[in-house]
Amino acid sequence: MPDRNPISIRLQAVLLCLTTATGIIDAVCYLGMGHVLVANMTGNIVFLGLALAGAKGFTISSFLVALGSFLIGATVGGRLGKVLDGHRRRWLTTASLVQAGLAAAAALAVVAGVLGPTGTARLWVIALLGGGTGVQNATIRRLAIPDMTTSVLTMTITGLGADSALGGGDHPRRGRRLESIAAMLIGALVGGALMVHVGFTPTLGVLAGVLALVTIGFAIVPELDPPTEPAPSRPVRGAPLPPVQPAT
Repeated sequence: MPDRNPISIRLQAVLLCLTTATGIIDAVCYLGMGHVLVANMTGNIVFLGLALAGAKGFTISSFLVALGSFLIGATVGGRLGKVLDGHRRRWLTTASLVQAGLAAAAALAVVAGVLGPTGTARLWVIALLGGGTGVQNATIRRLAIPDMTTSVLTMTITGLGADSALGGGDHPRRGRRLESIAAMLIGALVGGALMVHVGFTPTLGVLAGVLALVTIGFAIVPELDPPTEPAPSRPVRGAPLPPVQPAT
């Protein structure tokens, strides 16, 4: 069945690239900074509960920072959407630039030795990345393209089953859903491989680079330009004028 919510191939490619970046982000944070996530807040709520229960390997402060910074970022992302309403290219590019800038700041600070993956310094890295993903999620939520959330795939996977032939559906957006799942998996695979074989700092650099590419993508996708208003039609010479309605 044809997609009832089509988007351009170019815009979909940018959003899939952002989904891949999300996989890298959580791979960096989970493997490098103590089992914390900055894109998946559901996981952080669960981990916070485990930490409060006294489970080993979980630090309460890291989850609180991740949740708080994400909320602040989401607030900023919501405000950007309001302020730049009607200028979709500028809005998406600006929001992506904020996220890429925060990731780049974290990477540069780690390279300079100001921040790192351990101790109190890691909380600032978590805050920078968490704020960026908050902006990302608020922006994509407002964009409202079905099955292109770029972060959480629970409902995407649910849709694959519930809307399948066995579930009584007609497979709407099956390709888009599978592509989103694959993009997240590739991001986690790339991020995990870099963390295991290269290390924390280079992986942060790769993340910042991918987010920079996403920003460029939003800036150059032509479909983000608002449609131009049609020029007002001029009356044809010699054509009868419309009748004047009597005043009531």
